[in-house]
Amino acid sequence: MPGEELSPQLQDQINRLQQARAQLQMIAQQRQQVEIQLKETEEALKEIEAATEKTPIYKSIGALLIKTKGKSDIKKELSSTKESLELRKTTLEKQEGRSRERLTELQSKVESSLKLAGGTGPLNG
Repeated sequence: MPGEELSPQLQDQINRLQQARAQLQMIAQQRQQVEIQLKETEEALKEIEAATEKTPIYKSIGALLIKTKGKSDIKKELSSTKESLELRKTTLEKQEGRSRERLTELQSKVESSLKLAGGTGPLNG
């Protein structure tokens, strides 16, 4: 559509579509990060299960490794972290689904508007 002016309404729809794409991408990245943290926490819990009560266990706090009080304390802490991460993952999955639906809806509106305005083909991006 070089040389053609887009109507303010169509330009607004395109802007909202671009914002929806960016939002979906951000939510997906957050979900992926939470999934990585969850996997790491689950791996740590497996290792704790395999450890004996006498096995020294350290946890990372910033740049330091601190010896923990024992297997049960760190297991409780990791279980709590896992529960929080699972809840966060579920929330992000729901947000991602809603965001994906909104993106599809906006994309359809923009494509319809472009066809009405004399544009061609589906909108890719």
